[in-house]
Amino acid sequence: MKKSILMLAMILATMSASAQFYVSASGGYSISSAGVRFGTETTTVGVENTYGSYGEGMHTQLRGGYFFNDTFGVEAAFGYLHGADQTINKVNLAGQPEIDIYSRGRAYGASASLIYKFTNNIYGRVGFLTKIGGRTEAVGKMHGIKLPAGTLPGVPVETTLDVDFVHDFKGRFPLGAIAAIGYKHDLSKNVAIFGEFEYMGISVTRDTSKMSEFSASIRENGATLNIDQVRGILTAGGNSAAALFHDNIEYVDELPLGNTDTSKQLSQKVPYSSFGINFGITYTFGK
Repeated sequence: MKKSILMLAMILATMSASAQFYVSASGGYSISSAGVRFGTETTTVGVENTYGSYGEGMHTQLRGGYFFNDTFGVEAAFGYLHGADQTINKVNLAGQPEIDIYSRGRAYGASASLIYKFTNNIYGRVGFLTKIGGRTEAVGKMHGIKLPAGTLPGVPVETTLDVDFVHDFKGRFPLGAIAAIGYKHDLSKNVAIFGEFEYMGISVTRDTSKMSEFSASIRENGATLNIDQVRGILTAGGNSAAALFHDNIEYVDELPLGNTDTSKQLSQKVPYSSFGINFGITYTFGK
């Protein structure tokens, strides 16, 4: 019994001697890894599909970790993504309304990973990732929409409508995977710099959305229109963007046949998956 206790004490002492706490900060840029079709861009040449992921863009991370020994460790991280613009609908044709609708991610996330050191410099990590805050936003400009005479009550002449808006989407709690391989270079006993290639695989299912900014006006007389009027005009013209023009939208998994209430819409998954490169600095305590 005494020998077992002594052996356990020696093992714990050995682990404590090599155990290390550290903190780090990093920044980088990610590109789409699983791009899906977002929309179209129309020019005088033709119509082109646009693809991407909301995970594309600049990101930063703050991390804290603990190495049990010289090989294995764990890490928790908190990050922010400033996503790149993704084209939903863009029209640039002479004599046509100017349409520019794009969306982007503004997200906070957290991850937990296991770390393995292949050498003193090369390491890998793998773990789980989730989104804990932020939003996806659609930013739109629809200028020069021609309204035939009589479209607006009491206006017997053709008019021109300009619409600007920002629509914010919130998602359900997601869970994804994260993995990276990196190289660390020691600058001193406690300070090191690193670079790494990172993969994030995650999608977010839409839950609710709201119109956070909205303006619509008639060029000729400066009159303003409300959101319901704009939705009616766009619906009558067969414009698919009409579905966005609600103060609030709820996304559900089922709708009754023949549903006409566009404030309730079928939910969809949107991609945040990406490949990225990070550069950062690490400080290790008690080394």
